[in-house]
Amino acid sequence: MPEGHIPGSAPAESNTAAPTAGHAGPGKAAEQRPGRPEPAGRRPGPTGRPGPAGRPGSPEQPQSQPPSHPKPQTQPKPSPTTPASTAPASTALRRTGLLVTLILGGLTATPPLAMDMYLPALPEVTTSLHAPATTVQLTLTACLAGMALGQLLIGPMSDRWGRRRPLLLGLAVYIVATALCALAPTIETLIAFRLVQGLAGSAGIVIARAVVRDLYDGDAMARFFSTLMLISGVAPVVAPLIGGQVLRVTDWRGVFVVLTAIGIALLAIVWAKLPETLTPAERHGGGIGETLHAMRGLLTDRVFMGYTLAGGFAFAALFAYISASPFVIQEIYGASPQTFSLLFGVNSVGLVVVGQINGKILVGRVSLDKVFAVGLTVVAVSATALLLMSLGVFGEAGLVPVSAALFVLMSAMGVTLPNTQALALMRVRHAAGSASALLGTSSFLIGAIASPLVGVAGEDTAVPMAVVQVAATLVAAVCFVALCRPWNRRTAVGTSKGMTGSTVEGAES
Repeated sequence: MPEGHIPGSAPAESNTAAPTAGHAGPGKAAEQRPGRPEPAGRRPGPTGRPGPAGRPGSPEQPQSQPPSHPKPQTQPKPSPTTPASTAPASTALRRTGLLVTLILGGLTATPPLAMDMYLPALPEVTTSLHAPATTVQLTLTACLAGMALGQLLIGPMSDRWGRRRPLLLGLAVYIVATALCALAPTIETLIAFRLVQGLAGSAGIVIARAVVRDLYDGDAMARFFSTLMLISGVAPVVAPLIGGQVLRVTDWRGVFVVLTAIGIALLAIVWAKLPETLTPAERHGGGIGETLHAMRGLLTDRVFMGYTLAGGFAFAALFAYISASPFVIQEIYGASPQTFSLLFGVNSVGLVVVGQINGKILVGRVSLDKVFAVGLTVVAVSATALLLMSLGVFGEAGLVPVSAALFVLMSAMGVTLPNTQALALMRVRHAAGSASALLGTSSFLIGAIASPLVGVAGEDTAVPMAVVQVAATLVAAVCFVALCRPWNRRTAVGTSKGMTGSTVEGAES
């Protein structure tokens, strides 16, 4: 089986007809210049109509080749506000690109909102519910594990029933679970409700990635992921600040009340403004057998799994910081919840800024593999510096040098995370929901394992956090080198029959 080809998916010819950056026609994708995706809302027109700017027109599609996004000329364009719309929505969504970006950014902001706003309250929860710090950290692990397992379920569901219905159902359950977290009487019930919260909240994460894959390809997809980071990256900046301010007027339960209100607002916006992006013709109707067949094809794709595991372990280094930093910054270095929130926000700004540099400057000019490798190297160097400072190699390290190392580590994630997602999703066109589920599940499961490890030595040392970050980064580098083999252009980009035209273009970059 060729690498990158998912069993049961459409043949390669229909993949090349997908909305692809710089796509000219069947069999000619490799002749196009890389890094020049067509502008949002501009797609090759049918015979006799002008194509994108600067080109005389689009070649005629063979009648035997079914396009990935059929657009009958007699069918009116669906309204983006029509809930039951099942017609192709790509053009309409691209014309309202800012609104779609904000909605998808809000969906991908679900994890940082659910976790980061709650971080300043972790020490208070230990006192309120009379639980040790390691047990309280399990509330983070439960939420993260729920998000991992939920994606594995909801991703294939979205391939079969479309993106909209599973998303709305997941958001509704998320709201109920978050409200119940505010009422939890014991640490055990809080952990259980956080698990349900994560299971339901995973719908926003996995379906947002699948929607991006429905609409974009190649460098355009990598740029859009970087743009999403600008929106979703605001959440880690704002969430701890909001959490710190909420704790001024109420206790940790008030944080979950605010999260419930945010969930209600997001559900209303998605219901009114986000249409279906997966047409009935593209959905999988074969039931659980076809889903498992597609999953097996993804799991046996060495390069896809290489990017998936590399991104997952890089995320583990990030989550080690998320779960341990409240205790490291507040308990070891004596910072207040408001100071911790400010430092966390500054680090998140670094991640957002570097993400925008990636999307606006690097994508299309530098190989995504090279940018990912550089980002991973910076993460490794920063984690090693943190470990040496935690061990006292440089003497007594204060809050400033530790915060500086954490800032560099977080900023490097701005090129590491979006690029590995784009590189993995470039391997597939069909079963994008299942591919997105595997991406998210691996990241969150690995992160969930890293969370309790950072507290094994207690609250008085930052060594476990640094050790987990160094180890996770090294494993990510091994997966990237051994499985993706970025020096091999045909393997790293993928020229197998299951690949899209824009992916073949990347081989020439």
